[in-house]
Amino acid sequence: MCWFCGGLEVYLTVNIFEEIVKAQKAKRDFAVATVVKAEGSAPRRDTAKMLVFSDGSSIGTVGGGVLEARIIRDAREAIKKGESRLVRYGLDEQKESGLPMMCGGDVEIFIEAYKARPQLIIAGAGHVGKALSTMGAVLGFGITVIDDRKEWANKDRFPEAEEVIVTADMTKGLEDCNISEDTYIVIATRGHNHDKEALKGALKRNARYVGMIGSLNKVKEVFNQLVKEGIDRGTLEKVHAPIGLDLGGQTPEEIALSILAEILMVKNNTTGKPLCFRRDEI
Repeated sequence: MCWFCGGLEVYLTVNIFEEIVKAQKAKRDFAVATVVKAEGSAPRRDTAKMLVFSDGSSIGTVGGGVLEARIIRDAREAIKKGESRLVRYGLDEQKESGLPMMCGGDVEIFIEAYKARPQLIIAGAGHVGKALSTMGAVLGFGITVIDDRKEWANKDRFPEAEEVIVTADMTKGLEDCNISEDTYIVIATRGHNHDKEALKGALKRNARYVGMIGSLNKVKEVFNQLVKEGIDRGTLEKVHAPIGLDLGGQTPEEIALSILAEILMVKNNTTGKPLCFRRDEI
């Protein structure tokens, strides 16, 4: 075994598997880079692992130096695409596509990408909230439900939910949720004031989507109240309210379908238009 170019290799005393569990609980995107084959002079032997996050931070080591920097770059790309890959690195710049190193060996790294499930946070455990939870889980969303009524918000009623939060403070309930860039928040509580408080909490977070149920008059009233409380109107204009696509739904299930359709439109960066409009491309 060689020492990597640039200094002595540092073996970190971390349990990668514990760190993977932590990352999964935190709903973070990450990749696990594992040395599956090391030939000749190489920094680490088989099974060495490193955890890489989408921001480029990492835990553990598979060799350090130039090799590790390249692996982190490739791991971030794998995370972005959601694709695992097997990559071979030559540790000699004289080799084709070799790295500027002097080790001279070759290393194969399996980069396994993990994308956290998109999260659907539902503020409101009423009939629409229940339909959203059931249908959202089928679509692959991790579900969190927030409400102030424990007789409505409980695991018996929402068995598919990862988390059910009962709190009288809707603002804090949203502020305390684990929210990422792939989180979608739907506000459908039992009253205007609860909706307003939930929206205040949602606007403080970096969710991909925030939507609030209600008529045009309700939306106008809630927005005006929040502006008086100091919230910028430009920020409110980013809220999807009234929520959902215009499908003419009346039942809780139909309303939930229109909301999820809009969420998928945002998530997948599409237009939401009927596909038959593309016939002119034929």
